[in-house]
Amino acid sequence: MADPIFRTKDLRKIYQTGEVEVHALRGIDFSAEKGDFVVLLGPSGSGKSTFLNIVGGLDRASSGEAWFADHELTALDERGLTRYRRDHVGFVFQFYNLVPSLTALENVALVTEIANDPMHPMEALALVGLEDRADHFPAQLSGGEQQRVAIARAIAKRPDVLLCDEPTGALDSKTGIRVLEALVSVNNELGTTTLVITHNVAIREIAHSVVHFGDGRIVGTETNATRKRPDEISW
Repeated sequence: MADPIFRTKDLRKIYQTGEVEVHALRGIDFSAEKGDFVVLLGPSGSGKSTFLNIVGGLDRASSGEAWFADHELTALDERGLTRYRRDHVGFVFQFYNLVPSLTALENVALVTEIANDPMHPMEALALVGLEDRADHFPAQLSGGEQQRVAIARAIAKRPDVLLCDEPTGALDSKTGIRVLEALVSVNNELGTTTLVITHNVAIREIAHSVVHFGDGRIVGTETNATRKRPDEISW
């Protein structure tokens, strides 16, 4: 069995609000192999986003361990976390965060300018099926197209992992399927380990594995023997 690209041990996160302690994570043990497509399910407040932010280097754990390959993320300083995010991680969020005054191609090119071994921005757009929209500004694109530009921007630096927080949350089902097709294509063609947070239970059917969160804990894990294509799932 290959070494996991992600692993956490007894990962905990406590937020202090005045005199009140909010336990966002209550001891998470998790692992994912290179090339895995993992869906994280659970209600709001269950700890999914906090977990994703910690393994993505955007937040720090209160205790426990988080590892990326042989790098202990929980031992890195801010400079180390910045380097980790730059060199290894692509992020996709519910809202696209595109620069409105730049074209799709220029939005993707922003990331390639700081990456060590980037792909050409047009190649990244082609992977998500948008090479013919490269010269369009965000206002000229649909919501689904904007999200696919955001995915192209995230993958253009050839990240080892792609972390997605509700990437279809603001989209209708038909548009959401196009976005999921782009994520699956990236996972299949580049071997990018992909973690996707969603409230949509149907999306579990395209994953290699599904991790269920509840009250800051992992309350269940399941493996998919037969993955479906995005256009085969029932929203």
